[in-house]
Amino acid sequence: MTDLKFAAIGIQHDHIYGQCNCLMRAGGKLVSFYETDEGFAKEFGEKYPDAKRVTDPAAILEDSSIDVVVTAAISAQRAAIAVQAMQHGKDVLSDKPGMTSFAQLAEVKRVQAETGRIYNILYSEHFENRATVKAGELVANGAIGDVIHTVGLGPHRLRKPTRPGWFFDRSLYGGILTDIASHQCEQFLFFANRNRAKILSASVSNRANPDNPGLQDSGDIHMATDNANGLIHVDWFTPEGLPSWGDGRLMITGTHGAIEIRKNIDIGGREGANHLFLTDKKGITHIDCNDVDLPFGKQFLSDIRDRTETAIPQGRVFNAMELALSAQEMAEDIASSEDK
Repeated sequence: MTDLKFAAIGIQHDHIYGQCNCLMRAGGKLVSFYETDEGFAKEFGEKYPDAKRVTDPAAILEDSSIDVVVTAAISAQRAAIAVQAMQHGKDVLSDKPGMTSFAQLAEVKRVQAETGRIYNILYSEHFENRATVKAGELVANGAIGDVIHTVGLGPHRLRKPTRPGWFFDRSLYGGILTDIASHQCEQFLFFANRNRAKILSASVSNRANPDNPGLQDSGDIHMATDNANGLIHVDWFTPEGLPSWGDGRLMITGTHGAIEIRKNIDIGGREGANHLFLTDKKGITHIDCNDVDLPFGKQFLSDIRDRTETAIPQGRVFNAMELALSAQEMAEDIASSEDK
């Protein structure tokens, strides 16, 4: 797929670099981009000097040589960009969250079904994390038996002075569960090996940022399938002293063992990222996952060529967002009733 061309529409989040690099590693060619913000456009253009900046998204949408549109626009704008791209015959790779409302989710699903295009979200804390990919291999091979429980922790550093205004506007970023926790929702479905789950409880709060009342800085979800339960906690409280944007962790309990992943850092002392700890009847094993292959990009490009769903099933792309949106709605309904 070295001849596959892709373009970016909306580059307001740094995840755009992970999306582009993922496709470029797999052989895709970034040919152009559209962004109205001069600061974001300048930085992106310096990073990818061979990509042409266009002044109208139509220059990308109407270019029949471009196969894929990637977007990391303002969260509330991503669904509309994806819809336009699919209606112009493009496949889509969106940053998470792919949408910020049930109405947007319904529209993206409708257009995807009508056009037959591939709509994907790069859930990077799964597909761009080598330890999580390795955990998937171990679970598939029966290393811990049947998965019965997961705990996903997604702390992030706030970096408040560097954030754009939309980051603090609930109507634009979608809420903390819609945003950050969509990662953990997708991972729960993946490891439980189920396509759908039920939200049992959810909460959101602003614990320490009264100057930004639109920001939700902490959130929790409890969910279940017929075979497993999952807990999620996400927040914006990574301490400044941690040499990573967040101490992301995933714990997976099986009927015959357990896996713990330290995604970005091991505060116990081991250097680097991508640490996996496997506990089974033989004992405890630490696995350095830094050499584990990341297959998502190659699989996604193969899916474009063959019209398959090997990178991630289309249903799970949507259902992970449905879970996050459902949890967000439940949490805000509870918070609203408590305020009355």
